[in-house]
Amino acid sequence: MSALENLPEIDNGLLRFLTCGSVDDGKSTLIGRLLFDSKTILADTLNAIEKTSAKRGMTAVDLSLLTDGLQAEREQGITIDVAYRYFTTGTRKYIIADAPGHEQYTRNMVTAASTANLAIILIDARKGVLTQTRRHSTLAHLLAIPHIVVAINKMDLVDYDQATYDNIKAEYTKFAHKIGLKDVRFIPLSALNGDMVVERGARLDWYEGPTLMEILEAAPAAHTEKPESFRFPVQFVCRPQDSANPELHDYRGFMGRVESGEIAVGDAVTALPSGRTSRVKAIEIGGEKIDCAIHEQSVSLLLEDEIDISRGDMIVKTAEAREPLKQIDANVCWMSENPMSPARTYLVRHTAREVKAKIAKIDYRLDINSLEHESVATLAMNDIARLTLKLAQPLFADPYRENRATGAFIIIDESTNNTVGAGMMV
Repeated sequence: MSALENLPEIDNGLLRFLTCGSVDDGKSTLIGRLLFDSKTILADTLNAIEKTSAKRGMTAVDLSLLTDGLQAEREQGITIDVAYRYFTTGTRKYIIADAPGHEQYTRNMVTAASTANLAIILIDARKGVLTQTRRHSTLAHLLAIPHIVVAINKMDLVDYDQATYDNIKAEYTKFAHKIGLKDVRFIPLSALNGDMVVERGARLDWYEGPTLMEILEAAPAAHTEKPESFRFPVQFVCRPQDSANPELHDYRGFMGRVESGEIAVGDAVTALPSGRTSRVKAIEIGGEKIDCAIHEQSVSLLLEDEIDISRGDMIVKTAEAREPLKQIDANVCWMSENPMSPARTYLVRHTAREVKAKIAKIDYRLDINSLEHESVATLAMNDIARLTLKLAQPLFADPYRENRATGAFIIIDESTNNTVGAGMMV
């Protein structure tokens, strides 16, 4: 009987997690193993990879072939930012963000990590902690991923030696302490053979901790670990034009997604930037009235008072309002092949609001390898730096580590409308 079959039928919420590591650390095989052992591979897909594995002279199914489509696209020169894989168990749903591991794809790692609540960092047991291990760990910390699982893979190639595992764990622990990583868990595994992925296997009996799947099943979902302030960026103001229905003449619904926190009918709210206050008269989803709304629900809010609110404005609870910002400090990953030009004006898009911005100064560029702060005059593609930006109109933002939804933004080139940078407010 599979270990998954013994899990209780409960819903622990959606978990978005990221897999990362150096090239050939076994990331593709691990993803394949999770999909295979959680029984989410379609029969025709499994049949196809079994035939391909046999043609290659392999005695077992090569589970890394499940991601070969992505690799083939790269070989054809197609640009791919992030590949997502979906699977489900009896207790929760998962979305895996699979980002390329090479240094030149740092911007893709940032994209993948921006919504992840947990990161699995793979380490080849034969090679130990590498530069790319440190790079991805630093990015995970910079992007405020709250939970890190260090999976020391390919234990089958070191005869499942505990001393090898302990040495790598000790080395990584020192590095994690240096960069400030807090919640780090370690697990030895063999993605190829399935040891400690879903099933425990028989060759790692010296490891008494949970399997990788057990860690994933128990990991907290986003928005659940601490109270969050209510943030509701307005995406659209709904004013129905239906002369046949007089009840809709005075209807004014503010539509958007609850980015964080919760709201209930009767709560006191403030509209930003006007600062006007009111109370929630009604909350609707698809025309149906509900008593309260929580994070990541798309709803319409109706207020008791007539307030001038437009797309890009922010509705918050009155007790949780912040001062608007016309200058922001942020960590930025530059994504464009064209270098940053401090002389140019860019657009900053934050939730549903878009404002013009100038680069006031580049405080430093972060050397991902040495963690040193370097003085630079511009940024090239994949550079990560601390910037100060001056804004033409105010933003209503939170520090990224407090609220990842309202602490993040993108930088847009006005002339091409291309996204050239991603930022996290500090």
